[in-house]
Amino acid sequence: MRFEDIREFIDFLENRGELVRIKALVDANLEITEITDRVVKNGGPALLFENVIGTNIPVLTNIYGSKKRIAWALGGDDIEHVPNRIRKLLGMVQGGPPEGFLNKAKALMDLIKVAGSQPKMVRNAPCQEVVLTGSDIDLYKFPVLKCWPMDGGPFITLPLVITRDPVSGARNVGAYRMQVFDRQTTGMHWQTHKVGAQHYQDSNRSGKKKLEAAVVIGSDPITTWAGSLPVPPSIDEFIVAGFLRGKPVELVKCKTIDIEVPANSEIILEGYLNLGELRTEGPFGDHTGYYSEADEYPVFHVTAITHRKDPIYLSTMVGTPPTEDYFMGLASTRLLLPALKMVLPEIVDISMPAEGIFHNLLIISIKKSYVGHAKKVMNAIWGLGLLMLTKSIVIVDSNVDLSDYSQVAWRVLSNIDPEKDILISEGPLDDLDHASNTPKYGSKVGIDATSKGKIDGRTRPWPSDIVMSNSIKELVDKKWSKYNINN
Repeated sequence: MRFEDIREFIDFLENRGELVRIKALVDANLEITEITDRVVKNGGPALLFENVIGTNIPVLTNIYGSKKRIAWALGGDDIEHVPNRIRKLLGMVQGGPPEGFLNKAKALMDLIKVAGSQPKMVRNAPCQEVVLTGSDIDLYKFPVLKCWPMDGGPFITLPLVITRDPVSGARNVGAYRMQVFDRQTTGMHWQTHKVGAQHYQDSNRSGKKKLEAAVVIGSDPITTWAGSLPVPPSIDEFIVAGFLRGKPVELVKCKTIDIEVPANSEIILEGYLNLGELRTEGPFGDHTGYYSEADEYPVFHVTAITHRKDPIYLSTMVGTPPTEDYFMGLASTRLLLPALKMVLPEIVDISMPAEGIFHNLLIISIKKSYVGHAKKVMNAIWGLGLLMLTKSIVIVDSNVDLSDYSQVAWRVLSNIDPEKDILISEGPLDDLDHASNTPKYGSKVGIDATSKGKIDGRTRPWPSDIVMSNSIKELVDKKWSKYNINN
């Protein structure tokens, strides 16, 4: 299952009853957000708004807003098919060199497939059917959403922002919100710890006057999702997308800047950021469920807009969880697990509940082997890339089902001795964290909710779980219909 562009995915969803075309006249100012928010929270379909006030460009929302749709978007029927592919690939590393001719040949073919994930350049692209420059550039012709009443203006909420490292030239793709300031400029809200912000800072240090950037709106579903992945700076998100698609991402060079963009995209904004030029951006109703405060961020100047002849504007809304971004993050979490287990093999599973908005809560189950093992895992997590921003880490035993939050809560509340099992640390926090007194820095908590025994120096016996015998369970299963219980 592979989608060449967002249009193929629309057709796919519509054929399965997972997309609704809304023909009623709607407003990009607040109304689309309210409709989408109600649909997401009720497990509803993707939405294509075909009649938006002031424009002939339709708005597409909620394409990822369920486990089923995010799995389809990534090319499978189950969300676990992505980590299973990663596990299979990493298994070659975990198991050492493959033995035997057939195994070696198979490993070689797998590596060839990964090598074949490198992007492919093309000369002609659908995303450049229309080219607008100079006075023809007008961002207000596009149905950019104002999502919440106190937002500082309309925001592009699902862009892929492409920049290059000013020294190495390595490409980065990130998802950063962009407030539309006027016809030809926007804000660029890249947070302190993101790679785009690092490119901007490094350009400033190297004495350059500007940083070129391209903004992609509405690529194929895998490539769009890949831009939100928290991968290391050395990994090209387009290579990841190509691997997951089973086919290289086709790129075309921009018209006015030296950056390549996905050829199958709906809309491209080309431009640059003057180093040192800042403007007040925000407030914005964020995925935390709170408004993020207005602050100073770089300004993006548009030098060209290219798009398909009849473009579709892909957007999302965030707010009080769960919203669509939760399902995008859920897929990222499943992709992260195999790589995380390579570094910390004691990890069995991980979970980031919607209410934790990604950086506020990470639940981990482990196979515990020694005293202090849970605290070792906490400290290791706080030292791994963007996981350093995790504010709360909860560690439980390997037999705990992390998808059952009732079971997790029971284990945590029952198993902790607060004086010994709670670790308070300090370090970097997410830019959007409002609880700490100092922006971007504050305290974190780790909770060891594993069972305790002799390896922990415990002398008092730990109680056994209450579990019914399998023979009685089987007996009751066989006789259930005879009990005449309706549920």
